[in-house]
Amino acid sequence: MRRLWTPAWIARHVAMVVLVVAFLGLGWWQVTRATEGNALSFGYAIEWPVFAGFVVFVWWREVRHTLRRPREGGPSPAPAAAGPEPAATTPAVRRPVRVSRVPAGPAPGPEDGELTDYNRYLSWLNANPGARPGDYPG
Repeated sequence: MRRLWTPAWIARHVAMVVLVVAFLGLGWWQVTRATEGNALSFGYAIEWPVFAGFVVFVWWREVRHTLRRPREGGPSPAPAAAGPEPAATTPAVRRPVRVSRVPAGPAPGPEDGELTDYNRYLSWLNANPGARPGDYPG
């Protein structure tokens, strides 16, 4: 429980209390406006307590998450079984993958005229970076 009394957690506790009180107060204010005849305030009178509930939900979830996390510098959990160490399945050092940078040759088979024209167009665009597609002479 000492983990929940650090300065950061005290600020979170205070923020949670302030937000919940403010949201419930705003909800009560909307209820009084709704009873005076403002129909739109009925929706807000429901919305503000939902916001307060959400703040409490997030705060509670963070408290549980902090309490379940093992302490830093604390005792490490004991191994489950005393026996030989299992062999590592992944290498200790990862080596980069070598990729061939040789351009691929043409695929075997009949020539495709449209594909050849398109590749020629792309080559022209690559050779003329400032040109627009309408400048293509082909």
